[in-house]
Amino acid sequence: MSVREREPAKLANVREADILWSKRLWQSIDVRKTINQPLYFPERPTGDYRSLMQVLEDAIRSGELRAYDVDDDSFMRDPMDPDELFDEVLSRTEVIVIEGQEVEEVIPFRPTEVLVFRIMEEWFVDKRRGVLDVRIIGISPARLVRDEATGEYTDIVDPLFWVPFEEARPALANAPVMNRRNDKQVESFDDLFIRRFFDATVYREERPDNRAIREYIEDPRERLLEAQRIKEEIRNFELDLWHY
Repeated sequence: MSVREREPAKLANVREADILWSKRLWQSIDVRKTINQPLYFPERPTGDYRSLMQVLEDAIRSGELRAYDVDDDSFMRDPMDPDELFDEVLSRTEVIVIEGQEVEEVIPFRPTEVLVFRIMEEWFVDKRRGVLDVRIIGISPARLVRDEATGEYTDIVDPLFWVPFEEARPALANAPVMNRRNDKQVESFDDLFIRRFFDATVYREERPDNRAIREYIEDPRERLLEAQRIKEEIRNFELDLWHY
């Protein structure tokens, strides 16, 4: 079966009554990391291959997938208009100098601008299967903010919109991804996310004050340690649960 004929991988059915414990996390995937580069390349569509951002844009423009405002990770509001989103909202205006005159130029959105993907996840313990499991709820592409003085990228992100992951899965399942592990095996973006062939860093966890890590920890190194602590806490919870 070719990747274009595939359906999303079947996930285990989970009943609400069987969820013993759950925790919501938000993680950041930096495509500049080697393991995450299959999400970014190719920069331009090549044959059947497209970048993840190109796949999302194509699905949104065709009406197959809905995009929601960056502040609406609950997907409860009205979806954004695709053409307005990509042709107006995400375009940028830059001032250039032509023959001594400053002129404003509209820079259209390009998929290659997206260097980070944020994912919202639900981690939970299924007592019926006796496992710690996870479901991705949403994906949010983001641009990195440049330092105006140096021109270098900062660690501050400019999120663009949210898409519900379950709604995106049919498009992801029919989009092949570069497989560095096995040239003969065709994988899709759906496979990549479900099998978790990516490296992500926690930037927010579910908490009463609803703050992201950078809002209560200033030092970048300490933020990384906090992100690692949150992940370790989840792994330890599973171990302690079945140990006792």
